Amino acid sequence: MDFQWIAIALGDVVWISVAFGLGFAARAIGLPPLVGFLAAGFVLHAQGFTSGDVLAKLSDLGITLLLFTVGLKLNLRMLVRPQVWAVTGLHMGIIVLVLGAAIFALSGWGIAWSDKPFFAGLDFGGAALIAFALSFSSTVFVVKVLEHRGEMASLHGRIAIGILIVQDIAAVLFLAISLGKAPSPWAVLIVLLLPLRPALHWLLQRVGHGELLVLYGFLLAVGGAELFELVELKGDLGALVLGVLIANHAKVDEMAKTMLSFKDLFLLGFFLSIGMSGQLTGQAVLIGVLLTPLILFKSALLFTLLTGFHLRARTALMACVNLTNFSEFGLIVCAISIANGWIDGQWLVAIAIALSLSFVVSAGLGRISGMLYTRHRGLWKRLQRDDLVFDDQLLDTQGARIAVIGMGRIGTGAYDMMRDMHGEVVVGVDIDPMTARARREEGRNVLHGDPGDADFWDRLQAAHTLDRVMLALPRRTANLAVLEQLKAIGFDGRIAATAQFEDEVPELREAGAETVFNIYREAGAGFAAHVLAQEESSDPDAKQAPDTKQHPDPDENPTPKQTGWP
Repeated sequence: MDFQWIAIALGDVVWISVAFGLGFAARAIGLPPLVGFLAAGFVLHAQGFTSGDVLAKLSDLGITLLLFTVGLKLNLRMLVRPQVWAVTGLHMGIIVLVLGAAIFALSGWGIAWSDKPFFAGLDFGGAALIAFALSFSSTVFVVKVLEHRGEMASLHGRIAIGILIVQDIAAVLFLAISLGKAPSPWAVLIVLLLPLRPALHWLLQRVGHGELLVLYGFLLAVGGAELFELVELKGDLGALVLGVLIANHAKVDEMAKTMLSFKDLFLLGFFLSIGMSGQLTGQAVLIGVLLTPLILFKSALLFTLLTGFHLRARTALMACVNLTNFSEFGLIVCAISIANGWIDGQWLVAIAIALSLSFVVSAGLGRISGMLYTRHRGLWKRLQRDDLVFDDQLLDTQGARIAVIGMGRIGTGAYDMMRDMHGEVVVGVDIDPMTARARREEGRNVLHGDPGDADFWDRLQAAHTLDRVMLALPRRTANLAVLEQLKAIGFDGRIAATAQFEDEVPELREAGAETVFNIYREAGAGFAAHVLAQEESSDPDAKQAPDTKQHPDPDENPTPKQTGWP
């Protein structure tokens, strides 16, 4: 039966089914589903399927939500660090000049494999636009990887996110000026949004935690885009600005998480439309394959710049590995350039292929990055400077014997209990500088660092005094990374870890954890014991009130005493 006839009969069901199937296949082999979505677009286009109104609306809304979530994550304190803004500016400038010159040189040589030469008629401005599109790294891919590994708050994670945001701002500025016309005189009224910030925060505080929070996010994103369109500014820029206006509110992280799935779903339309936008020719495939190794040049240049700006070699390496890919923003820049007639339409297909292949390479490098650094640590350290930034200086445990890794609610409860039992011989460690600072202000001895970092234990002075380590990290992968480092340094003390699911327990035990605490299974028992203890302690006829320290309030977190931790 003819595929095109089926497509006409079933309409949107076809592209949804094909996208799901290829997205699922991509995930099954360890790649982001969006790689499958791009492939689905190519498959559908080859069968004569064209995008409809639903797909077009999904694409536009996906880009709007993407820009809005970028605004939510905008941390001005991180952006003002020279390791972010200066490195990103230099990196993009060098990439545009070097790659632009190389692509322009190829066009001058008249390379052609068909009646329509791929590089024919390409001037230096067009070559620079292609290089500009290739200079970006994928926000969607990097954020997903960092969230999966629990490294969003690590130094290398924050550096990578900062670089991505500066790149995204550059892309948004390009989008804003790509219309080629001056904004309306009424555009100056946009500054009146600033006094509305307190009102926007007030409303965000009161919308709750469910569907109203999601709807409020959509209202801000779409409303900001429509507002900017009214004054003849690029709507995507409006979504970014509204995101920035409510950034740093306490509920912004919750909003970003609740909207993440919606954003990814709507971006499906964008990736499918990219695949359907051009013919998958042999030239396009060949150029896409040839462009892919350029991500290694991008990463090598970025590593050189980051270490030159006083970051440790490992921090620079981890950030570079995450950024070793091309970006969906590059596709947007390319699509706009094609729409304006600046470059040939085949470039969009070629860059889409290069984008897909770059995700494959980046995912593979991410799996072996820790091993690459550990095996060649001496070489990497020779590439770093001696005068490192404050974040990478030595850490002093002050003679502590017990280390609690992860100072969230569970870790804080464990810290307090161990300090009550053993005195001031406990040190806390957290990967998030804001969390570490907040716990210090509450009177605890907490260090900021990444215990999954091979160099963390080198930086930790008097680490040999530790005889007990308690892992209270929220991610299985993060716990396993620390256990691997403890094994590497030959730590012979007692180790306890937390698990969220029962199937994680044997894996953590095998990795070296002597005691594993299942927070969901055992918290219920702690809650019941607490209720009974409270009832008996308030009963004057009770023979003996249980020791409430044995069963603290589960909202204050289960404690080592309660669960049999060492």
